Amino acid sequence: MAAPKAPWLGKKQGKVDLDQAVFGERFHGPLVHEAVRAELAAKRRGTASTKTRGEIVMTGAKAWRQKGTGRARAGALSAGQRTGGGVIFGPKPRAYTVKVNRKARRRALRAALSLHAARGSLAAVDASAFDAPSTRQAFDALGGFGEGTALVVLADGEEACAKSFRNIHGVSGLHVDDVGVADVVGAARLVLSEAALERLTRLAS
Repeated sequence: MAAPKAPWLGKKQGKVDLDQAVFGERFHGPLVHEAVRAELAAKRRGTASTKTRGEIVMTGAKAWRQKGTGRARAGALSAGQRTGGGVIFGPKPRAYTVKVNRKARRRALRAALSLHAARGSLAAVDASAFDAPSTRQAFDALGGFGEGTALVVLADGEEACAKSFRNIHGVSGLHVDDVGVADVVGAARLVLSEAALERLTRLAS
């Protein structure tokens, strides 16, 4: 099986070689779903909170006597079925984190990257070509590379390139150390700098 390659965007010609061990992984849907679910759950703050009947500032006395009033029997006014009462089974602060094994997370990342490599939606960009921020230069580089949302992944020292892409509609940028499986799967196009490609290859190995 031939090693996968990715085209260069911009003026740089040719293609960049991709590591077969990382970008040739078989796609495993359930494993990718598990990793994405864990990443999205970890972003939840988990601060939603409601008051139970024991936390409502209200008397705990019986609303009226049990018999002789002609009305239905009633207990405390703080009961959940009464207006102003506590919330029954309401949310409380909690952590939504889901544990995913390290090997499984790395394999899911490899599967997501391999999917982009297989369908031709992965490309490399020469970050050193951006001496100063230039949205026009970034827009022209993306011009012939598919359609849909794009994720540009860069490394340290590539701020000029990052600023060039940030004002383009449908394009988002991330540092290579902040990229997750959900970010890779959610983008229609994936653009990596040479340094980011090397770093991401090590992280997924």
